[in-house]
Amino acid sequence: MPAALIMGASGDIGGAVARQLAKNGWSLYLHYHAHQAPVAALMRELAAAYPKQDFIPVAYDLTDATGLSQLTQQLFSLDAVIFAAGQTYYHLFKDTTVQELTALMRVHLLTPMALLTQLQDKLAASGRGRVVFIGSVYGGAGSAMEVAYSTVKGGQSAFVHAYAKEVASLGITVNVVAPGAVATKMNEMFDPATLAAVQAEIPAARFAQPQDVSFYVAMLLQPEAAYLTGQTLYVTGGWLQ
Repeated sequence: MPAALIMGASGDIGGAVARQLAKNGWSLYLHYHAHQAPVAALMRELAAAYPKQDFIPVAYDLTDATGLSQLTQQLFSLDAVIFAAGQTYYHLFKDTTVQELTALMRVHLLTPMALLTQLQDKLAASGRGRVVFIGSVYGGAGSAMEVAYSTVKGGQSAFVHAYAKEVASLGITVNVVAPGAVATKMNEMFDPATLAAVQAEIPAARFAQPQDVSFYVAMLLQPEAAYLTGQTLYVTGGWLQ
């Protein structure tokens, strides 16, 4: 059966992706860093529902791009990698620190790119390798107060557009699924009035649920999706893009 590595499986979107892929018959490597408890609970849930599939936890700090062999040595056959880990800072760009910029670059771009240099051969050996980044509508539209975050999310799309050209002949597809506003814990930093104002701007009249995003990740992992690569799919309910 196929196997996928989900980076950021402890988050709302990563967990939704794990549930969707497990339902579709995938075995999963479930990555986490500081939040082990959600992944442990997710493993118990999936193992009970799908006892013939494997669900293996892997711990790694994505702000460290120097010790990736500790992660890759835990992986055997691999058919897909989903980068769902993320973080943001919400304030004016002039107040952004170098440490914040460095963390955003490492989590969203540098470490995923470095990891792919080590996983490319495994994905190519699969014959149906898939790479999916969970991006953001802000990577295309930009956002005040999240300038650095918008920049690294735009960088994901730029990387995918270029890298897809290198690995297409190996049978590997590389894409971004870029949500708009999603009902996740990341948005708990905002007060109800702010969230209501955003929702009022969304033509679909609601925030996305994590399952709205995981549907498109699972779609890209299907064998029939082999001809779609180098793209950013905006899943926004008509908002901004």
